[in-house]
Amino acid sequence: MSGIRIAPSVLAADLGRLAEQVAAVEAAGAEWIHVDVMDGHFVPNLSFGPSVVAAVRRSTSCFVDVHLMIDAPERWASAYVDAGADLVSVHAEATPHVHRALAAVREAGAQVGLAVNPLTPLTVLEDAFDELDLAVVMAVDPGFGGQHFLSRALARLERLRELRSVRGVDTLLQVDGGISVKTIGDARRSGADVAVAGSAVFGASDAAAALEELRSAAAA
Repeated sequence: MSGIRIAPSVLAADLGRLAEQVAAVEAAGAEWIHVDVMDGHFVPNLSFGPSVVAAVRRSTSCFVDVHLMIDAPERWASAYVDAGADLVSVHAEATPHVHRALAAVREAGAQVGLAVNPLTPLTVLEDAFDELDLAVVMAVDPGFGGQHFLSRALARLERLRELRSVRGVDTLLQVDGGISVKTIGDARRSGADVAVAGSAVFGASDAAAALEELRSAAAA
């Protein structure tokens, strides 16, 4: 892949204009739409259930990337796949049964992602790497949009890029949190294939223009 894929996160969208805003970023060239799901337990915030994923699915032909920031994600994976998720990422910290959670996503019919918080050792990702479609490096503490990018994520992306080369697999690397025109270039150079951008896209007055600006910054 020559350029980075930007996955606009609907967490920062105006839900009253959700279909309109999703359509605008798709028209501007977005390939992925990111949906953050929070339960108020694993992270101190509440967000969306399967019905919002279904609404996004009806609004776009983009790849729908669902990020479960919830306890015991293995219990809920199939509901989000049924709602229209193409890929579901679970958190390594959210369950003692990580392998079971990944299997639940795969068995439900979606691609599989595994996310780790900023200070979680990468060993859990390394051990699961060959089973993943997507490895997610959090560049903020999960739970809220608009946080500042943690630069330690860059070295973590580089380490996973090297691991991917050694293993000879096609696992994509995603960076999530704090992505802006100031940070996306470093993230791309460190190995990110996919960058989640919430406030930087849907928080802008013109989401489509913001997406183009991010794409230019990543390529600079």
